[in-house]
Amino acid sequence: MKKLQWIIVVVLLLLVRSSAVQAEEYKNVEIKKLLTSTTASNGQPLSYLRTDHPEVTVLVLRVPPGGSTGWHQHPVPVYAYMLEGSLTVEMKDGKTYEFRKGNVILEEMNALHNGHNSGSEAASLVVFYTGETGVPNVIKEESQASPASK
Repeated sequence: MKKLQWIIVVVLLLLVRSSAVQAEEYKNVEIKKLLTSTTASNGQPLSYLRTDHPEVTVLVLRVPPGGSTGWHQHPVPVYAYMLEGSLTVEMKDGKTYEFRKGNVILEEMNALHNGHNSGSEAASLVVFYTGETGVPNVIKEESQASPASK
């Protein structure tokens, strides 16, 4: 349980908008900065939703060896932390990004991608969707209109 509590504290600290953490505010807490970035993992500039109805959803996602998320995109900002294993994220343009245990993922918005586990152990990650009430966090490729129907 202590490991999960530590992970939650670290991820919440990542979500704090201020880049400066005052050490004296956390005298009994060990802090390890994992990442500071202005871009998603693929280089896309980060953006935040402007909404009067914010909603945060937090999931633990487990991808077994050989498993994948399927092609999808996010209309909302998504952040993740790899708990175990590794995950390869492929973009529609063919670029790939590899994430391993301990890595932070700043997901790209509105770009189709597929996460797959080509390793021999399960990949697990905690995922934070910073969305809006009534707006889906994930849009699967098959739920979008196909080019032939346009």
